[in-house]
Amino acid sequence: MTSNENLAALTDAGISVWLDDISRSRLASGGLAELIETRSLAGVTSNPTIFAGAVSKGDEYDEQLADLARRKVSVEEAVRAITTYDIRWACDVLRGVFDNDGGTDGRVSLEVDPRLANDTKTTIAEAKALWWAVDRPNLMIKIPATKEGLPAITAALAAGISVNVTLIFSLERYREVMDAFLAGLESAKASGADVSEIQSVASFFVSRVDSEVDKRLDAIGTDEAASLKGKAAVANARLAYQAYEEVFSSARWEALAEAGAKPQRPLWASTSVKNPDYRDVMYVEELIAYGCVNTMPEGTMEDFADHGEVEADTVRPGYEDAQQVMDRLKHVGVDFDDVTSLLEEQGVEKFAVSWNELLAEVESKLESSGDQK
Repeated sequence: MTSNENLAALTDAGISVWLDDISRSRLASGGLAELIETRSLAGVTSNPTIFAGAVSKGDEYDEQLADLARRKVSVEEAVRAITTYDIRWACDVLRGVFDNDGGTDGRVSLEVDPRLANDTKTTIAEAKALWWAVDRPNLMIKIPATKEGLPAITAALAAGISVNVTLIFSLERYREVMDAFLAGLESAKASGADVSEIQSVASFFVSRVDSEVDKRLDAIGTDEAASLKGKAAVANARLAYQAYEEVFSSARWEALAEAGAKPQRPLWASTSVKNPDYRDVMYVEELIAYGCVNTMPEGTMEDFADHGEVEADTVRPGYEDAQQVMDRLKHVGVDFDDVTSLLEEQGVEKFAVSWNELLAEVESKLESSGDQK
């Protein structure tokens, strides 16, 4: 098997290609391993919505669920058993990638219970428990970038846990996330830990920004507002990369880098296009910069494999234009702070709903397995 030229070129341009999906059927069929060979796949992310969908389809989980039913485990324990099993398996599939590039890629992310997004102490406890349960060096624990999540991010990193910070929408929150990352590594370093083994990515969400901003631009209804549609998300992400360059060239960062620390890479999340009028790979093509991750659903990955175009850097040359877009959005009446606050709130709520759906699906299957004993 040979790697797709477009995705290989994207990798060569400095973008790590991650898949935003996981299922036991994909693991059992060898489909995940095949993507490493044919699609330059270098990582996997998961979330409650993905797991809820995976468990509801097919019969791949039935045997494990039957065993769990016999043991009379709680629904919560069953969900942890199912999700950690799949994540551990995926970590093993990607272990070769992890070993070959020194531990930067080959990562698999597992999210803490999203209902804990506003509970710092329990999020920390959950992160530690999941890290222990999966027990793989290429794991990342996903923690949401809520106000209460920030100290949990620092504490997890200080404990030597690699973290994928999720649900970042605003530049202000992104700067707080980077500060939490630096504080965590500084604490780990002070305790004598090997900071070179601790990795983190900051998941900056993209397409959801355009969906919300475009809706507000339509409501404004002017020609100037219409001319800004489809531009907010990329502009916001480009300014995030500018902030990343600033923070990771600071004296504070250099002190950690000298100890072997690796920077917290920007990860472009939610990169499928929601508006069919937009180019289907725009959130990949327009966000190419060295040292980033783009986590894609398989459909976007296949679209890029088919017709994606790669330029060496489509982010840094656009800083000035990006700022102009943000200024113009303010001028026409879009309250971007309100946009990002709403999206964070909705993101946490949506994942909590999906988590409850996952619990309900597992509970139903446990009961069904128990009835068949």
